[in-house]
Amino acid sequence: MNIIKALSPLLLAIAFTSCKSVTPRGSSSTSSYTQYVNPLIGTAPMTDPRILGYTLPDGWRSWAGLVFPGSSLPNAMVQLSPITEYGSGAGYEYEDSLIYGFTHTNKGHWNLCNIPLLPISGVSDTTSRYASAFSHAREKASPGYYEVYLADFDVDVRLTSSLRCGYHQYNFKNKSNRRILFDLAHANNGVIYWKIDQDGPTAVQGFQETRGEKIFFYATLNNAIDRLDKQEEGSKKGKAILYLKDGSTDPVEVKIALSFVSVANARQNLGAEIANKTFEEVRSEANRIWENQLSKVQVQGGNERQRQLFYSSFYRSFLWPALRSDVNGEYLDEKKQVVKASFNYYTVPSLWDTYRNKLVLLAIISPKVTADVIQSLKDMGDKTGFIPTFFHGDHAASFIAGSYLRGIHNFDVKGAYELLLRNAYVPGPSRPYLEEYMAKGFISDPDVANPNVETKARAGVSKTLEYAYDDYALAQLARKLGDTANYRKLMARSTYYKNMFDPSTRFMRGRLENGDWIKNFNPQYPYYEYMYREANAWQVSFFAPHDMKGLINLYGGERGFESKLDSLYSVPWNPNYIARNVETMIGQYCHGNQPDHEAPFAYHFIGKPEKSQKIIDYILDSLYGIGPEGLALCGMDDAGEMSSWYVFSALGLYPFSPADAHYIVTVPLFDDIKWTLDNGKVLHIKKVGPGRNLKSITINKTDLQGYFIDHDAIKNGAEIVIETK
Repeated sequence: MNIIKALSPLLLAIAFTSCKSVTPRGSSSTSSYTQYVNPLIGTAPMTDPRILGYTLPDGWRSWAGLVFPGSSLPNAMVQLSPITEYGSGAGYEYEDSLIYGFTHTNKGHWNLCNIPLLPISGVSDTTSRYASAFSHAREKASPGYYEVYLADFDVDVRLTSSLRCGYHQYNFKNKSNRRILFDLAHANNGVIYWKIDQDGPTAVQGFQETRGEKIFFYATLNNAIDRLDKQEEGSKKGKAILYLKDGSTDPVEVKIALSFVSVANARQNLGAEIANKTFEEVRSEANRIWENQLSKVQVQGGNERQRQLFYSSFYRSFLWPALRSDVNGEYLDEKKQVVKASFNYYTVPSLWDTYRNKLVLLAIISPKVTADVIQSLKDMGDKTGFIPTFFHGDHAASFIAGSYLRGIHNFDVKGAYELLLRNAYVPGPSRPYLEEYMAKGFISDPDVANPNVETKARAGVSKTLEYAYDDYALAQLARKLGDTANYRKLMARSTYYKNMFDPSTRFMRGRLENGDWIKNFNPQYPYYEYMYREANAWQVSFFAPHDMKGLINLYGGERGFESKLDSLYSVPWNPNYIARNVETMIGQYCHGNQPDHEAPFAYHFIGKPEKSQKIIDYILDSLYGIGPEGLALCGMDDAGEMSSWYVFSALGLYPFSPADAHYIVTVPLFDDIKWTLDNGKVLHIKKVGPGRNLKSITINKTDLQGYFIDHDAIKNGAEIVIETK
């Protein structure tokens, strides 16, 4: 079936209205770029079965968005945000009506949400659980700022933050019996123990220990403390209430710093970053930092909604990985030892999700952060013997190789390369079932009579395809470093994806240990770990971004590949096949999860970019900022991967194979784009023509052959003209 017939004419009739450009207006509170960011996008639930592909079972909330609306700086240690439900994806769900506190760490993966604070007044201290009703009508969010009115306590709350510190401002309408709850028994990832003590007349300090780490804090107030009441300190039922002395009529301010090393370091962080600064000074600084970050890409054209979605997605792309070292350079390493380094130490990126695009965007926009993230990964590898992975695959290879090939060299590349070789050749935690992969060229799965979504197995198809890509990525680094022997070995292994292709079904299909195809095979059925990782056969059968020519040949050439790709977008999804994060369907294509996010661009490889463009335009227009409030995303943002997909696709350049330093060209949403690099060079992209189909591409007035632009065009500055028809 033709792809055009797969989507309704209404959905494909995407209008791109030209509006006034975004132009600088200084660094005031109504700034030029931060004004387009809405941190609430992604907090609302996605419920429409026509988009999800199925009807949500009773009690389910789809895994869409899962983002936090609170204050943070780019890649900061502190994310200061309201919590409406512990145990939820990011702690905040738009449909909720109660706020339980304001926590200082976040990501959106059902974890963190540490050190909750809540201003309270008027209620009895015998209550077992504190919470307040709130209304979105009295809630505001912008980069580096959040405010809300707590109706039950009659308190206006304003929040801002620095890299390692949070700044709370509470305007109590009731000036007597004011209190602050330190709800240290609660966090998203389970509290093991907690402690808090008063330190002088206006400060408290302590820690919260969760599964895997301790988070230390030091907090100062502008109001004298009357007393600190600790109930069942350290227990999961305990709480601490800080009583404020009466007499002051000023808003109560709490300046709090975190450290993953010690209370002393937290105190030092506070003194270095906030000290005697006012709330407005910290808020203004946060806005200035975000203004600088967002202004690196300036767009003209498009409509108001597209600009809001673009800059909101751009903002969301730079919240993770998170800083973990203190102002004195100290951090807690993988061996739980305190180490001091000259680089900033960061968490492990969400490599399975974000290697595809978000980490490429980070490398372009924030090369210093990228180098420090790689140094952090190497430090972890030095302590454990292996570069860490995240969840699935071994995609640090793609991230590190791609970053190096894009010109980021200020890290120990030889040391990182040696560790990546260990990942690729030595059995260990980074590549499960590596022995079988090396011996057979594939990873098998058991024969299960009646598998279901939750069946636990090896995800052998997904692992084989992704290890093959990781081998290709590492091979590119080997070639760059002059290691010819490993380059040849790894390139040979990069073809192992072909071992999962079953020509009789024309799908990537699971194999048994003896090499036979798994007989109980339904290409439409999604699995979390059986044969596929959070996907079905359709969604992984177009994944070979490093060897699209080889993949096309498996399908019998361009005509066979086109026919199969058309079917991906036209074969109806079975609404009875329900996996909470395999959602948002265009036929069998799933944009609500990551495994097939390259597929919309695949038509370029058979000379049919107009077919890719129709799919890309539909996704950009109809699957972001949706739902009744315009605040839903079609899937989990996954630490910025979903957002970065939007950013690159809206700009007309996508890192189809992220380990390679080039980008596939599509039609941008905007007429004029200026992308400024740290070196001062400017990439200028112009769209000429009224249509949405590619007609020609020129770089510095020279015609481009094919659809790929090298990274040098970005790094060195260039003018790219995309003519449409």
